[in-house]
Amino acid sequence: MSHRIVRSGLLAVACVLATTATAAAAPIHPGVQTSTGGAQCTSNFIFRDATSTYVGQAAHCSGTGQASSTNGCTSGSLPLGTAVTVTGAGRPGTLVYNSWLTMQAAGETNANACAFNDFALVRLDPADAGNVDPSVPGFGGPTRVGGGAGTLATVYSYGNSSLRLGIRQLSPKQGVVVASTGGGWSRTVLTVTPGIPGDSGSGFMNAVGEAIGVLSTLTLVPLPGTNGVGDLGRELDYMRAHTDFDTVALVPGTKPFKGNLLGAILGG
Repeated sequence: MSHRIVRSGLLAVACVLATTATAAAAPIHPGVQTSTGGAQCTSNFIFRDATSTYVGQAAHCSGTGQASSTNGCTSGSLPLGTAVTVTGAGRPGTLVYNSWLTMQAAGETNANACAFNDFALVRLDPADAGNVDPSVPGFGGPTRVGGGAGTLATVYSYGNSSLRLGIRQLSPKQGVVVASTGGGWSRTVLTVTPGIPGDSGSGFMNAVGEAIGVLSTLTLVPLPGTNGVGDLGRELDYMRAHTDFDTVALVPGTKPFKGNLLGAILGG
C-alpha cells in the first residue's frame, strides 16, 4: 500500500516555523519549495523551451483528493492556470502541465502509466527567469536526463519539507534502488532518511548525476520507509507526445556533479 506524499495542511505548525529569511533571498533552484492550492511540495529540476523557464513538481501536488488517491487517470486535480508559489520567486508561477489531467484528457488505459506518471510543470513569471540556478544544492548536476539506475544502484536526492524546520543539513539524501516496478514507470528507493510529506516532487539523480526520477509515494508495504520514484524519462516522453510542450528540455546544472553525501551535508 502506498500514499502520495501530498497536502501539508497537517503541517501548518511546521510551515509557520520554517525559515523564511533564507527563502526570501534564495535563487530558484532544484529543491525549492512550491505551494499549490495550499499543498507544499518540493521542486525537482529546472526546464526550459524557447520561450519559458519552468520548475518541475509532482502532478499530485495539485491533487484535490485524499492522500490515497494515487491513480492519475481517475484522481482530481486543480486546473491548469492555477497559481503556484515558488520559493525564491518574486511572483507566482503558473501550473501549465499536469500528467494526471493529460492522461484523463487522452483517455489513458495503461495501468502503469495511470499509477506512476506523476509529473507537472510550473512556468515561472518572466520577471523571475533570471533568478534561476539549475544546480542541485550540495550535489551539483544534473548532467542530463538518464535512465541508468537498476536494482541496488546508488541514487541521490534533495528533499525540502518544512517538517525539517529549515535545517538544510537534513535535505541531501543518498540511497539505493530496491526494485523497478510498474513496467519501468517507477523505482522503489530506500534512502538514509526517507522522503516525508512535503518532499513530494523531489528530483533523483543516479551515480553519474543524470536526472532519473521524481519522488511520488511513501510506501508502507512490503518495505516501510521506502519511496516510489517515477521514471523522469518516461514522464517527459509522455508529456512531449501528448502536448505542445514537445521542446521542453532539462537544464543541466552549472556546478559539476559530486556524489558525496557528506560533502552535500556540509555545504558542497
